[in-house]
Amino acid sequence: MTDTEARYQGPGRIGVVETISATPGPGQVRVRVQRCGICGSDLHAFRGHGMMPPNCPGHEMSGVVDAVGAGVRAVREGDRVAIEPLSRCGQCRYCMAGNYHLCAGLEFLGLGLAGGMATQLLAPDYTTFALPSQVDFTLGALAEPTAVAVHAVRLGGVREGSRVLVLGAGTIGLLTAAACRHLGAGFVAITARHPQQRALAATLGVDQVLGPDDYGAVSETPEAVIETVGGEATTVSDAVYAAARGGSVVIVGLFEKTPAFEPLIMLIKELHLVGSMVYNRPQPGRADFEVALDLLASKAQTLRALVTHTFDLADVQQAFETAADKHSGAVKVLLAPNG
Repeated sequence: MTDTEARYQGPGRIGVVETISATPGPGQVRVRVQRCGICGSDLHAFRGHGMMPPNCPGHEMSGVVDAVGAGVRAVREGDRVAIEPLSRCGQCRYCMAGNYHLCAGLEFLGLGLAGGMATQLLAPDYTTFALPSQVDFTLGALAEPTAVAVHAVRLGGVREGSRVLVLGAGTIGLLTAAACRHLGAGFVAITARHPQQRALAATLGVDQVLGPDDYGAVSETPEAVIETVGGEATTVSDAVYAAARGGSVVIVGLFEKTPAFEPLIMLIKELHLVGSMVYNRPQPGRADFEVALDLLASKAQTLRALVTHTFDLADVQQAFETAADKHSGAVKVLLAPNG
């Protein structure tokens, strides 16, 4: 059987190639991908910034298991799943403690390994998470960025009654605001540049929506500031100035150059500066992916609105151009590899 997948073809170019349907090996599952999101890191590579993955991209995916390899017991053919795209050793001290995202042998589906912008995907069985009945494939493709948001909120110490400022209202920023609410934050503010971002923030119950440079006008001093912009923005410096004394600054955005900030202000305020990469399973506790799926199930109608465009896999070039166009109105763009 012939399948298809996306491949980068140079800066600003991505196309579709034919592949041969793969058979899952021991401990693997084969998934028919139903939806796969285009992430900011995918656009980073598309623009020619940094390494361009040699394999099929895509790490925000949902689909149906259609084959299982030897030894697979926890998942069956026909199961609807989201994929946590982290392959790890499972034996080191980080993996054993649930911090598998820090494993020295970590590999990402969609980066070093083939990802989900394809009609079919091979993945380790432990990467699969069953989709709740309320979560369709569109929402399932949001599980990965939602788990990123949940992880960042946890690292920021957000809890019942916390005051939080989210810098940036792209997909991760909006999902971070939703995760703050889900975990009990008492006050959530967000900075937003585009009209569609401001409108979506309002539907999420954000208390204050600010302009991109208006962080200083936040009405309650935030105990946690979560930076989701990256690129060439000054948002790390903004976060340090905005955070309350003794507060936390969590960096989620992918920066294209080293961000500048004032260490003296961080020192005087005794701020906690934390990098947040992906997601894990804290011990004791539930996996960030599990919390993310709970959030998606509880706010299904609201969060589905973050998906503004869906394209067939054959139209992957147009999909990337739409996602990269700041004037397209796009928030989250998905591919539908199997229709």
